[in-house]
Amino acid sequence: MGIHKNALLTPAGRGILVRRVLDEKLTPMAVATAMGVSSRTVRKWVKRFKSEGLCGLQDRSSRPHRSPTRTPVPLAEQIAVLRRRRLTGEQIGALVGRSKATVFRILGRLGMNRLKSLEPAPPIVRYQRDAPGEMIHLDTKKLGKFRAAGHRFTGVRTAMGRSRGIGWECVHVCIDDASRVAFSKIMADEKQETAASFLEAALAYYKTLGVTVQRVMTDNGSCYKSKVFREACARHGLKHIRTRPYTPKTNGKAERFIQTALREWAYAQAYETSDQRAEELPRWLHRYNWHRPHGSLKAQTPISRIGLTGNNLMRLHT
Repeated sequence: MGIHKNALLTPAGRGILVRRVLDEKLTPMAVATAMGVSSRTVRKWVKRFKSEGLCGLQDRSSRPHRSPTRTPVPLAEQIAVLRRRRLTGEQIGALVGRSKATVFRILGRLGMNRLKSLEPAPPIVRYQRDAPGEMIHLDTKKLGKFRAAGHRFTGVRTAMGRSRGIGWECVHVCIDDASRVAFSKIMADEKQETAASFLEAALAYYKTLGVTVQRVMTDNGSCYKSKVFREACARHGLKHIRTRPYTPKTNGKAERFIQTALREWAYAQAYETSDQRAEELPRWLHRYNWHRPHGSLKAQTPISRIGLTGNNLMRLHT
């Protein structure tokens, strides 16, 4: 019975090799020929098994037992101390009598090759509004349209050109800060009129749940900085809060919801067309809000945070 040589990458495969030599009394050359390896490899594993038993068939580190040219530990510690004083690699090398390359290699091994790595990581500030509607987060995500499933699902690239140039669609998302109840629509673009229209739709959705929105947080996208969007917020008495530039974590709940939507909806299955993907969005949103346990809510569903359960579904839609 043959065995592929890649099986030798596992201890079980090496055990078969050893058994053929020791139990079946085959020569190392015969076993090597049958298994597609060298006789030297066969003798190596047999020798290890005889001296160490099954432990000898386990993987070992390829790191050498001794490294005579390795930088002494006291010198590495001295380099670390100098680095904490914000000295450059050239300056440290001149002080310790080592080349710049040696210094940077040691700093890389210590995780100190960049000055910013010496600074303590800023604490993560987490916040959550007390009541639903106190703040909602808005964001957008562009997705490409397609007429056929892509090669990532089918494994065939011949049909890639059939969707080329078909265009884009924009997923507008909204999530309530306190309850994590989400609302989303696929729209044609992310222009100012479209963003304002989505805001109106989101407010209407939360109103059906008995939630009155007070504030809205967005990033600094042009559609959110526009006069049209500003007037829409003023019409509903909303306070509009924009994140500081280059700080996406401030609007992190919307960012995280987009990641979840992409993983569990947009890329979860091989849709035949982008229209089929769009049809699945309302069904997935229902599962997300009403049935899917949320990690940040102690495994509760988002809808439960506003006093509703699946039993209220019929009342809301009649």
